[in-house]
Amino acid sequence: MRNRPSAGRARLALALSVLLGGGALTALPAQAASAADGLTVQYRTSASGATADQTEPWFKVRNTGSSTVQLSQVKIRYYFKADSPNASYRFACSWAVRGCAAVTGTFGTLSNPTATADRYLEIGFTAAAGTLAPGADSGDLQLRFYQSNWQTLRQSDDYSFNGAQTSYASWDKVTAQLAGATVWGAAPEGNDPTDPTDPTDPPGGGQTLFDDFDYSSHTDPAISAHGWSVRANSGGPGVPGATWDPSKVTFVSSGGNSVMNLETSTAGTGASTTQTEVLTKSTKFRNGTYAARVKFSDAPKSGPDGDHLVQTFFTINDLKAPMADDYAEYDFEYLPNGGWGEPSNILYTTSWETYNPDPWQAVNQHSEQRSSYAGWHDLVVTIDDSAITYYVDGQVFGTHDAQYLPERPMSINFNQWLIDLNGQTSTTPRAYDQQVDYVLHVKDQVLTPAEVAAKVAGYRAAGTGFVDEVPAS
Repeated sequence: MRNRPSAGRARLALALSVLLGGGALTALPAQAASAADGLTVQYRTSASGATADQTEPWFKVRNTGSSTVQLSQVKIRYYFKADSPNASYRFACSWAVRGCAAVTGTFGTLSNPTATADRYLEIGFTAAAGTLAPGADSGDLQLRFYQSNWQTLRQSDDYSFNGAQTSYASWDKVTAQLAGATVWGAAPEGNDPTDPTDPTDPPGGGQTLFDDFDYSSHTDPAISAHGWSVRANSGGPGVPGATWDPSKVTFVSSGGNSVMNLETSTAGTGASTTQTEVLTKSTKFRNGTYAARVKFSDAPKSGPDGDHLVQTFFTINDLKAPMADDYAEYDFEYLPNGGWGEPSNILYTTSWETYNPDPWQAVNQHSEQRSSYAGWHDLVVTIDDSAITYYVDGQVFGTHDAQYLPERPMSINFNQWLIDLNGQTSTTPRAYDQQVDYVLHVKDQVLTPAEVAAKVAGYRAAGTGFVDEVPAS
């Protein structure tokens, strides 16, 4: 993490479009559906050709049970065959009776590919989608997905596709889960939706780091034993003269879980500014999946608002020399009050190739969304041999190119710091909080956000607060 230039100094970056509307993934153990619960999924296509620019599966979900269903507990999977092994896809909602903002879409890879399916699109709902009374349906869900490069896709060989079905009818080649239990449809052989949920046996055998941040204080010896360092040394990023105060890293209860709280405070001078950072002592993390549930704050918990604050979750290694090409850094950075030339709140995801601190020169790619992200969010970044993909609350936030892939392992970090003191010039003391519920890394595996949520829920259901299987690099 470094101080960055104002918007007037060029950042070598590509901004990608953002698909909005995802709600936070739950991190609760799945509950079995009762015998009285039931769903039927009706399907039609509005793109019936063997090939198309985009696949357009439309759905209605009907409650065939005797009790009201929370749509936020419903997941639908549409199974398809990727057009090439390296193909990537984007999801979009054209229109929905419940509102597209209440509909989520994520892609996953089947553990047992078949001749007609090796991927799936999983449709979910946020709490804003509401409920389904017995006998009621969701109304139209007019959905679509397409290749990231907009190449024509073949859908005639897709398991869930039926080009003849141009009006709604029940379709059992899609599956529906209710509170984690499959209640409708048949998946491709060997791919029951509830199969890959064992937190100790991830698909492909990837080693895992998981920490629920259940500690007593920053002096708890388990923190160091589990491989974490609570920063106390001086240096950047942030306001010159600021200190990094370990005592401002505390652990509190929230929603029944222990969460890590990072407090940053200032009274308008460098000497009065304290910042916080927690990072792994080892730089042993490279390709795979990184995930954390983080609570961003728009307003201080005390004192006047307006400081140019940065709240983060990121991975990084050291810059061995200016413009060294083996540097790597992958950031989620939330600026609640703007900064770096931005006038108000903005969320960045940035993949770094390298940089020169003086004179400033940056080689990176970023995605951004100018919006408030106050509250809890599920942050996921996946790194494989072809791309870096960022997700926020189950939705793709940005996909970055292969030239930004890491050459060396990295550490995992959380910090909260002040860019400068120009956003709020008062000398009245103020303090800001950032909270972290958990962190997860799965080595050399690309998990979907839904698989991340299931894995975290599995650890918690098993009472596992910490595990580190990732070997030293």
